[in-house]
Amino acid sequence: MPTQDSRLPGFYRLPLAARRDELRQRADLVSDDLGTLDDGGMDLATADRMVENAVGVYGLPLGLGLNFRINGVDRLVPMAIEEPSVIAAASNAARMVRAAGGFRAEADLPIMTAQVELVGVPDTAAGRRCIEADAERILALANGAVPRLVSRGGGARALDVRCTEDVAGIGRRLVVHLHIDCCDAMGANLVNTVAEAIAPRLAALAGGQPGLRILTNLADRRLVRVVAPVPFSVLAGEGGDGARVAADIAAASRFADDDPYRAATHNKGIMNGVDAVVIATGNDWRGVEAGAHAFAAATGRYRPLATWVVEEEALVGRLAMPMAVGTVGGTVQAHRGARLALRILGVQSARELAMVIGCVGLASNLAALRALATEGIQRGHMALHNRANGAGAGKHPATAEATP
Repeated sequence: MPTQDSRLPGFYRLPLAARRDELRQRADLVSDDLGTLDDGGMDLATADRMVENAVGVYGLPLGLGLNFRINGVDRLVPMAIEEPSVIAAASNAARMVRAAGGFRAEADLPIMTAQVELVGVPDTAAGRRCIEADAERILALANGAVPRLVSRGGGARALDVRCTEDVAGIGRRLVVHLHIDCCDAMGANLVNTVAEAIAPRLAALAGGQPGLRILTNLADRRLVRVVAPVPFSVLAGEGGDGARVAADIAAASRFADDDPYRAATHNKGIMNGVDAVVIATGNDWRGVEAGAHAFAAATGRYRPLATWVVEEEALVGRLAMPMAVGTVGGTVQAHRGARLALRILGVQSARELAMVIGCVGLASNLAALRALATEGIQRGHMALHNRANGAGAGKHPATAEATP
């Protein structure tokens, strides 16, 4: 990985060509890579192979999230998004976290879950016992369906079975979850292949018929966790001293914990940053969104994915959410732009990518809450919104109170 310093003061002031040249040097890019930045990494022929009824290519701006230091490593973060101020906001928040050493992050093993529904089971308790007793052979059957994944060190790891309540028209059903290590792939196709391969045996063991056979996007065994300390000193600005701003951000976080209407917007701010990196790296942002919101509601009440509290002389943010992303296969393989984004990031695995994305999400959340706690959400956001619409702009939020 090229040596990177993600702290680039005044980067936004440079002309576009100079910014590209700076990136070329820092990420060790060549002229063909710059060409990918010109066309977005997608030509018409590739688009025609990727989707049905293709008629063209739709572009999004690609920018760099700056100032990110994650587990002691600096990262330049490609972000693809149409909304003004998100990149500036995340970069400014990352600068604040950087003052305390940066983000600390960890990610679970890349475990995805296949769901197999079994209906018409005459005795669900007996069916469950039969499946659990046959678990080793079921795992072997699953691994036989994905030999290349097994050769890379992945494969089926465990299964569990649950019974549901009576369902009109079908009675009670069994639902089998098979947990699969997908290595550096997002894993949807792998998991779906396994689900279809094991369904007949599961049905025979339970004495029922296979129903749906597909992955779940609630990837709650594939979480990313991030911690971000922010010293009071870097929070100070218009609207109060740093301790006061920290207390107001913590109060806003409690509001999100208490109220699902506020939690929805709180989480949307997180997804501003998350989706931008997921899209830039060619991953499935719909799957990540579905998993995030399902996880937020998993306790039966919709909750925030990130919280902020005051601890001693710092504001501390914590985020936990599913992050099913990959660095190989699918669109990542087909899309030159996605491959270039991963090279710029310098990540070596899906788990590293998940940690980066979680950090950008938490940075976006910090930027939003700080804006709400100080000058309001519109000031910096509307300056860039007006610029995007050709109406001119005021002070760039990366220099002051950046907002999402």
